[in-house]
Amino acid sequence: MKTHLRSLFACTCLLIVGLLSSCETVKPYQKTYLNEEEMQLSARKVQTFEMNFESYREGASGATGGKMGGGCGCN
Repeated sequence: MKTHLRSLFACTCLLIVGLLSSCETVKPYQKTYLNEEEMQLSARKVQTFEMNFESYREGASGATGGKMGGGCGCN
């Protein structure tokens, strides 16, 4: 029973130390890099692909600046 409690206590301490050591404050001069294109998530690429796919499927979609045509996809 004591060994089980000791191992549970040791695991809990390791978990707490691991969580606390991963916290870091971002300095003001480092925040400028977060707005760069390379630092953004890749959701923009996915949205561009979906918008391109939708423009071929939907002939009525407009104002996207891309190729437009009928809904048949024969462009």
